[in-house]
Formats: sequence, structure tokens, C-alpha cells
Amino acid sequence: MLKKKILLGVTGSIAAYKTADLIRQLRQNDYFVQVIMTKSAKEFITPLTLQALSGNPVLENMWDPSEGNGMAHINLSRNTDLILIAPSSANFIAKLANGNADDLLSNLCLARKCPLLVAPAMNVEMYDNQATQRNINIIKKDGVLISGPESGEHACGDHGMGRFINFETLILDVEKSMVKNLFKGKNILISSGATFEKIDEARVITNLSSGLMGLNLAKAAYKFGAEVTVIKGKSNYNFPSCIKTIEADNHSQMQKIVNTKIVMSDIYISAAAISDYKPKPVYGKIKKKSKITIDLLKTEDILGTIGLKNKKTFLVGFAAESEDLEKNAKKKLVEKRLDMIVGNLIKESMGKTSSKVAIIDKSGEIKLQVGTKTNLSLMILEHIFKIYSKEKENELIN
Repeated sequence: MLKKKILLGVTGSIAAYKTADLIRQLRQNDYFVQVIMTKSAKEFITPLTLQALSGNPVLENMWDPSEGNGMAHINLSRNTDLILIAPSSANFIAKLANGNADDLLSNLCLARKCPLLVAPAMNVEMYDNQATQRNINIIKKDGVLISGPESGEHACGDHGMGRFINFETLILDVEKSMVKNLFKGKNILISSGATFEKIDEARVITNLSSGLMGLNLAKAAYKFGAEVTVIKGKSNYNFPSCIKTIEADNHSQMQKIVNTKIVMSDIYISAAAISDYKPKPVYGKIKKKSKITIDLLKTEDILGTIGLKNKKTFLVGFAAESEDLEKNAKKKLVEKRLDMIVGNLIKESMGKTSSKVAIIDKSGEIKLQVGTKTNLSLMILEHIFKIYSKEKENELIN
């Protein structure tokens, strides 16, 4: 069963050629896609191409007598979950800002009862023009959602803002536009991936964390409307450009950045696999021998230290265990003074795309969940919202 129905409006921008790949990605994500083109969009890509990729006839003529009762702009707008204008030209943004309705697509936007998401794409000078910026601000105030643009080289050779947003961010914004803004106005800090500590100038010790859970948690938090910052250790994955990412290779870097950023964070999710030990510093390279001894020094428990001092930020930890999952996770929840903890078994989780987790909060409630890390991250964020909201309500009452 398809997730949602999207009306995809294509306007007269050179980036219209990218719409072909966008449709493919939307359909891979199980969206039903109905394309509506403006007259100028057909100068850049043919309706037949988009029809073949979407699997549906491309609509453009509001006055086509063969289309039902002649009220296509009303009928279509009532039977859709999202109108996505991608790419959107400066001219179409001006239409939206002024409430113009001279073709099928602009009529649909005026007659809609669903969210409207606009992805601008134009020359840097057109984008920076005061009129365009004024129009963008107007439609934002009207409740229109904006995705992008981004900076880079343009088709004309110019460089700067105005490039069509990357698909990874655009797909996230599509999903974001159709879910509740649970964390609107909230700052969520997430640590992700593995740290690695130098043995000598050539060697390190690290762990098998892939960083996938941290990535999915960041995406889920972004979809739910949060301002997301990720402190990223070693990871097999890159984060989308819409998520602020700060690199932290080792324990000391991770600790320094977490302590700086947590002051401005409403929620901190410690999903990184941070080194519990680090080798005693050795200068140069240890020569190859049949046997060597490495002195390991205990590192400070970053999350535990924060739990002792921080009374403002909602703290969520992860417990990677090899046995007695619930018992050991509960123990860490108490010892580190956390608001919530997510426990998982190392052999069932680390380096894998799916997992079984135990979500435990201070009330003692335990939720056992099994699934992909994508789905689990959504469940974890929803449970965080549930507990966080209750705590804030209690603070107001007291």
C-alpha cells in the first residue's frame, strides 16, 4: 500500500530535468505521484518523460473538458496529502506570494487543504534579488514550507545560493511536512558513531559501531520539527546537509563539544559508542614485536558526569549489553541519573541495520521493540516526546 499521495508541481526552472530522478526516488519511498506542469516547465522536460516515470498522465490544462466536472483544481487539491513544487521558479514563488491563479498548478495551491512544500531553484542573482527574498518571506508567513535552496555551481556557470536542494534533504522535508511537529522549537543534541583513541602515531583502538542508529535518530528528530545538532565520531554514514554536524574523533573531543553544546539543548541523546579506555600516550610508532603491552587509562563517563550536574536537559542514554539487557540497562539509568535509556544486545545490534531494543524510562516502564533502526528511531523519539511532555507539564503544575 502506498504511503501518501503527492501532487508534484514542476515549473520553468532549468532544474526541471532533475524532476525525473526525484519522481523515481519518491516512488521508491512508496509515494503516489501525480505530476502537474506549467507551460514553461515543458520547455525543459517533456510531459511524456514524467508520465512514464510517475505512471500517471501529466496534468497541465485547467480547461480540459474531458477532465470530470471542470473543477480539477478543487478535486485534485481535496484528494492529496501534499503539494510539492519542485523545482519552483522565482516567477511561481511570486505567484504564490500574490495569490495569483492563472493556471492549473497555481489554482491548486490556492484551493488546497493540505501542506504546500516549495523547493526554489534559480540563478543566484534571481534568488538574492530583494523581490524574490520578499516573496519567500511572504509565503513563509502564509504557512508555506520551504526546502532549500543550497549553494553551489549553477547551470549558467555562476556560483552561490539558488541550486535545487539535494534529494536526501528534500525527501526528509517531504516526510517532515506530513507528520506532527512534536519537537518544534526544541534543540536536540545527538552524539553518534564510534570514537577512536591512538595507540601510537599509526594505530588506534575503536569499536564496531556503524553510526546508523545515530543517523536515523537525527533524521527522525528533524522530521519531528527539532533543530538537530549531531556530534559525529567515526561512522559509515554521512548526514544530510539539513542536519548540523560536528566532527569529534576521540573521547576528549567528544566530551569538550558535548559539554559546550548541551547548555543550549533541550534534549541530549547519547547514541555514540564512546571509548571507555584510552591508551597511555606513546610518541612515534611502536616497533613490531612478538608481544607488546598497552597501558589503558579509564576515561571519564561523559553522560554520567552530565547526569550528576545537569538538571535542565532531558537525558537519553544507550546501553550496549552482552547479557541481562533489562537489568543492566536499568542499573545504568539510575547510576547516570538519566530520564530514559535504550538498551540493546551487542550481537543483535552493533553493525546491523535492525535491532531489538528495550526502552526504559524513570517510571520503570519497559517497551520491547524489534525492527529496522529507521523504525526504531521513530519509536524512540515518540517515547521521548511522551515522557518529556509529561515532565514539562508537571513542572508547570508545580
